[in-house]
Amino acid sequence: MRFTKSVLAVATALLFVATLRAQTPAPAQPKAAASEFDRTLLKPSLLKEKAPDTFQVKFETTRGDFVMNVTRAWAPNGVDRFYNLVRHHYYDNMVIFRVVPSFVAQFGISSYPPVNAAWRGDTITDDPVLQSNKRGYVTYAMAGPNTRTSQLFISFKDNAFLDSKGFAPFATINKDGMKVVDKFYDQYGDDPSNDQGSIQAEGKSFLDKKYPKLDLIKHATIVGDASAPAAATP
Repeated sequence: MRFTKSVLAVATALLFVATLRAQTPAPAQPKAAASEFDRTLLKPSLLKEKAPDTFQVKFETTRGDFVMNVTRAWAPNGVDRFYNLVRHHYYDNMVIFRVVPSFVAQFGISSYPPVNAAWRGDTITDDPVLQSNKRGYVTYAMAGPNTRTSQLFISFKDNAFLDSKGFAPFATINKDGMKVVDKFYDQYGDDPSNDQGSIQAEGKSFLDKKYPKLDLIKHATIVGDASAPAAATP
């Protein structure tokens, strides 16, 4: 059988394409994603280690880094809980969902719904209020006596009226650190607080959709002792 030049050209081209396909590796299948959070966080009963007398936690955020100086004697129950949460990266990849100018910046709802389900009802006993809620002081958010879980807030100004309501500060952020906190996006104000049920149930994905400009805690890591925690100045 005789082939015309055009037929031979087409046959050669098809053979070339087939060869290329044979030599091209198949696309790699995506690997199973590693756990996005420390699985120990699903078992709060395992996270009961006593905290050091003092320690520091470095927060890396979308606005910069700051260090929190923690003193256990100020609020032992709260500090022990905080210490265990930080050690297991609870505050990593977390949205700072409530920023109210001249009041507080608040965070502590996990980006991962299963983690929220594990901790939402795991409350700790109140500590006596030994410090005042001044600018740069850190305390737990709560909904009444003995309701603290994992949510924290940082005071932007002196909020001494909170002292009589049972809010016990346990840490401070110094003047330079507060320069970072002051930059957190605050134009949503209290609005995200009204959606806490949805944040608990859907995690970060809900906030990304409805409040996309909120800032993020990338990592929170214990970085050392804090032998003399310094109070932040206004």
